[in-house]
Amino acid sequence: MKTKGWLGLLLAMVFQSAMAQQPTSYSPIALTEDFASVRERMEAAKQEVMERQMALLEERYDLSDLPLEGVTATRGKAIQSGVRVKLPKGATWAGLANSTPDEIKAKGLWPKGFLPLPHPNHPEGGMVFPQFHIDEINRQESRDLTRFDMDFDLPDHFLPEYPPAIFLTTRTDLGDVSQGQVVTIMNYYELFNGILNPKQLEGLRLLVTPFPQQQFNQTEDRRSALPSRGVTCFDCHVNGHSNGATHLVGDIRPQQFRHRLDIPPLRGVNIQRLFGSQRALKTIEDFTEFEQRAAYFDGDPVIATKKGINVLERGSQVHFMAEFQSILDFPPAPKLDIYGKLDPAKATAEELRGQEIFFGKAQCSVCHPAPYYTDNLMHNLKAERFFEPQDVNGRWASADGPIKTFPLRGIKESPPYLHDGRLLTLDDTVEFFNLIQGLKLNDQEKRDLVAFMLCL
Repeated sequence: MKTKGWLGLLLAMVFQSAMAQQPTSYSPIALTEDFASVRERMEAAKQEVMERQMALLEERYDLSDLPLEGVTATRGKAIQSGVRVKLPKGATWAGLANSTPDEIKAKGLWPKGFLPLPHPNHPEGGMVFPQFHIDEINRQESRDLTRFDMDFDLPDHFLPEYPPAIFLTTRTDLGDVSQGQVVTIMNYYELFNGILNPKQLEGLRLLVTPFPQQQFNQTEDRRSALPSRGVTCFDCHVNGHSNGATHLVGDIRPQQFRHRLDIPPLRGVNIQRLFGSQRALKTIEDFTEFEQRAAYFDGDPVIATKKGINVLERGSQVHFMAEFQSILDFPPAPKLDIYGKLDPAKATAEELRGQEIFFGKAQCSVCHPAPYYTDNLMHNLKAERFFEPQDVNGRWASADGPIKTFPLRGIKESPPYLHDGRLLTLDDTVEFFNLIQGLKLNDQEKRDLVAFMLCL
């Protein structure tokens, strides 16, 4: 009997150990390591974490600053030029374009820059902000968005213009209403009183009000050195656009399958019918409400309660926030006519050829029809046809599944590209889709296509 008893106990212990090693959807609530120890351990590991990520970027991309001559964002920031994804040794773009997906996969020739891009520290995840935004919010609000465990990874010249311009569908006569400022709780009233109605103004206030978030809060499992007031919607969607900040999607488990997020602009949400890269939320109100449980707390209501969730009231707060977001407009595109096509009197021969390719040989318009260049649907590119599943700094690179079609209006101002930011330039994007779609575009056609997209 004793033997059977010990055997049962041993089997129970083995079972519990096996269960403990299974991936879980839940974060720990009661911690066994104090904050000081966690901070000391993570600060000590930070250099190695960032060196590993930067080595990955250097291996994948040409990260040099190569501005495109004569083309800038609204407020003057240079647009980066050229294909930045590095080819495997011995490969050429023409050679890859003339190969089948199976051939590329068998020979291991899929460029590493076309694989999913991991978070700066994928096993840890969470919101990470570019240094220029950390500095500006510190200057305006004395609110520190620095993480002690990691830094943002992509160089500034591959990120959107900062501060981005703001255009309103309700006051197109005003042009850029940002006055060159990052809109925060400190200046929103001064900048927008008299331009917005009271509901919109209150919605904007909520969009720039800090609320607790997974990594920035008052608890011992935060990732800021001091207890934090939290983050705002506009810390990622700065001025209703984007600053390149990143995060992991909140709706996929386990951790290694979660996608890095390239924060999309809020410009033009009034014409969009899907929100979230894969969630397919149907209204901007749904997205605004859901982000408090997704982007803010990884979809974990228990952690959210612990850290101080701000439950938005649907009938007023969510409505006000959505009302402001819904008047954010795309930047002007002076070469486009009322149908979203090029005006022949204003466009160059190269741009007109690019438009013909966009709506013809390249089949871009199948998913990106004029005038706003989105079909408001989801599509599965099946990029996994080209490579073997593999670990990339903690991100399991395999099938991404269907992703929503993002609008291409104003696309030159929204780098990097694709849902996880793996494509640094529009030239990279053209090369990626040339292979994905099997288009066999020649070099001139690729240049023309980029020229057209710079007009959108």
